[in-house]
Amino acid sequence: MIHDPYDHHISRREAVARLSATAIGAAAIGVGAYFFHDRRSVHAAAPAIPDWRLPQTGASARTVVARGNDPAANVRRLITALGGMNKFVKKGESVLIKPNVGWDRLPDQGANTDPKVVAELVRLCKAAGAGRVIVADISVNDPTRCFTRTGILDAAKAAGADVIYAQQLKMVAADLSGYSAGMEVFAPLLTANRVINVPVVKHHSLSRVTIGMKNWMGVLGRGRNRLHQDIQRAMAELGAMFRPTLTVIDATRVLMRNGPQGGSLADVKQVGAIAAGIDPVLCDAWGATQLGLDPNSLGFISEAEQKGLGRSDVKLITELGVA
Repeated sequence: MIHDPYDHHISRREAVARLSATAIGAAAIGVGAYFFHDRRSVHAAAPAIPDWRLPQTGASARTVVARGNDPAANVRRLITALGGMNKFVKKGESVLIKPNVGWDRLPDQGANTDPKVVAELVRLCKAAGAGRVIVADISVNDPTRCFTRTGILDAAKAAGADVIYAQQLKMVAADLSGYSAGMEVFAPLLTANRVINVPVVKHHSLSRVTIGMKNWMGVLGRGRNRLHQDIQRAMAELGAMFRPTLTVIDATRVLMRNGPQGGSLADVKQVGAIAAGIDPVLCDAWGATQLGLDPNSLGFISEAEQKGLGRSDVKLITELGVA
């Protein structure tokens, strides 16, 4: 069995031991894809994480939800309701789309972002004039199997994206703080003009949920286990450091139990809903409700709201209804 760095609460001493073991040989740990990178030391003058947000007013500043059986159609309806992708992506810009591709699972198992959601976002970015669209993530299981079995590799490529994963992802230093201090991120993140965060909604055995803020763990390199020491605070810290242009929450299928990896179709609920907006806190709050949770019961949402990252009142969301 491949060790799952997202699924075990470990002591600080264990975390240090694992980091030491990694320096000797990642194979002995068996942690999966986030060791497939150039292990250069993080230097003191690490570059800052860009702020990918654009000022938005009117319809484009809303958070909206679309429901229906066709994930691609739901994405189109959402982006149209927000004023069109050209409100977020300008001609010639490079766009990074960050889905959750952590697990060697099929789409029906609900452990990863739906490939139709990713592909439609790629098409809309290309239609808005994006010079390059990259789809990237650091998988937990074998990255080739993850990107292939999820359907994201073929769907994103067919839509016109460059799909980058595993050894292709160069890791670089970044100015990170809190529990992420000293870690590296994958290089395309720092060079993208715009970033779209596209998590799936699912249960998590430690943090209770995986939605948007936790999805940023997938850009981090070696050492991210230590975020589990205080996962709720660490998730809020990630939300403060990574400020996407747009957040798109995939609740086409929701893994209600036994996350984050899942496996049994009995644990998956067919919801057929997607949310999108520029408020990452509100998007995550909506995602929490799809799991039957009160957003205010989740520490990372409360802390992110206190940090001024957004609002958690789901009454602010506009429902477009069922197509």
